[in-house]
Amino acid sequence: MNTDALPERPITILIAALGGEGGGVLADWIIAAAASQDYPVQSTSIPGVAQRTGATTYYVELYAARIAELGGRRPVMALTPAPGYVDVMVSSELLETGRAMANGYVTPDRTALIASTHRIYTVAEKMHMGDGRFDGERIVTAAQAMAKRAILFDMQDLSNRAGTLISAVLFGALAGAGVLPLPRAACEEAIRKGGRGAEASLKGFEAGYLHASGDAGQAAAQELKRRRTVPSERVRQTFPGETHPILEEGVARMVDFQDRDYANLYLDRLDPIARLDREQGGGASGYRLTSETGRFLALWMCCEDLIRVADLKSRRSRFERVRAEVQARPHEPVHIIEYLKPGVEEAAAVLPPFLSKRLLAWTEKRGLTHKLNVGIYLKSTSVTGFLMLRLLAAMRPLRRMTSRYADEQALIERWLRVIADSGARDTGLALEIALCGRLIKGYGDTNRRAKAGFLRIMDTLAEGGAFAEDLARAAAIAKAREAALADPEGRGLENSLAAHGITPLPPQPKPIQFMRRPKPDRRAA
Repeated sequence: MNTDALPERPITILIAALGGEGGGVLADWIIAAAASQDYPVQSTSIPGVAQRTGATTYYVELYAARIAELGGRRPVMALTPAPGYVDVMVSSELLETGRAMANGYVTPDRTALIASTHRIYTVAEKMHMGDGRFDGERIVTAAQAMAKRAILFDMQDLSNRAGTLISAVLFGALAGAGVLPLPRAACEEAIRKGGRGAEASLKGFEAGYLHASGDAGQAAAQELKRRRTVPSERVRQTFPGETHPILEEGVARMVDFQDRDYANLYLDRLDPIARLDREQGGGASGYRLTSETGRFLALWMCCEDLIRVADLKSRRSRFERVRAEVQARPHEPVHIIEYLKPGVEEAAAVLPPFLSKRLLAWTEKRGLTHKLNVGIYLKSTSVTGFLMLRLLAAMRPLRRMTSRYADEQALIERWLRVIADSGARDTGLALEIALCGRLIKGYGDTNRRAKAGFLRIMDTLAEGGAFAEDLARAAAIAKAREAALADPEGRGLENSLAAHGITPLPPQPKPIQFMRRPKPDRRAA
């Protein structure tokens, strides 16, 4: 055995990650990949402290010579890192990178720095009366000067896109940087053996690997740039300034309701409206057509289906708000009971369209559509009640497959098409049609009545009826809309339509409900 060919010392790796970011998993992946290559490897960890005042650090030493080549000898490895002796510094957040540099773990003659540039603000930054945020650009500038090699990019954005933790992107960047003697295949195999979530982790690993290695090519670079462009930035770059407050709030609602792709769909739908508004001189009115369409489109696209209702009712912010409203002290328990009455139609709405139609047809044929509307009392502060709500809320990724989603999107597209067609002739008419979005609200019976009024106006006035001028049509739509908003039973709307020669619909029949008379209490007599 030629001892001169052996490495003089192990490769030292220090990982700093916040709680819940998978720092321990990253260390385990490195150990598994090294073990698969027959390299001696050792790791230790130091737990961080609470309230975002520090990260949990993981220290790994890897000796880049196979055990079979050591002839029974073993390298001596340290348990803790020493300032000035770290070869690879991995950080999951920008401020943790600054702390590592301040502690001497990043040096220009030795350390390769791999770090994410996104920020998670500390308690000290949040509690400041003004803008207490630390200037992240100072850390980036210092990192480029203090590290022998610095690989810095927003890994959190890539991990969100991949649907995994940032540790997978960090591992990919670590492998792509070539600072460890670990082949890509061995790293990917370590992730696969991790079991649950392996596919998403491999997707994040690939994104980090391509970014760090520079092998992504021009097409991949353009794709990464497109992905990093958040919808709120798209609003500021492509829409008139007068519309920014409404559209940015709409984008935030889309992301909260579904995801970033849904927010981009929201803006895609508004692009032709904004373009039309510009062409028609909308600047004089503050681009009201774009703003009002964006306002009601945001509300409509975030319709309150069962998934949304369950999500809102089980959020921590709601429990905190209820406690504040009843002025409960910290040690006092608060019990919340939800009074729900989901019907067959609500249940069918979360099924795929073909199953939904079959269920509704089956219950309608047997006269069970209304009989199965049974009231439910659900205690959302109990373990069972809370888990039921969260289980329903967890169906959010499947929302695009539901019948309700398909029906709402089809109706939204129809509404937007009529706005665009009308706007090409008269923006005043288009605005009145856009304001009809006010009619779409609530859920259950409220939503059904509101949608019936909306469709009645669309069928008879917006797309039908004989009007000599667009001005007269716009006035008729405005009056009908106000009548529908003032009378939820719909008679006011029908009377308004009758003034334009439209035959009113007959009143909707209501079922007679017989209530059993309670038996008298003979003991009271």
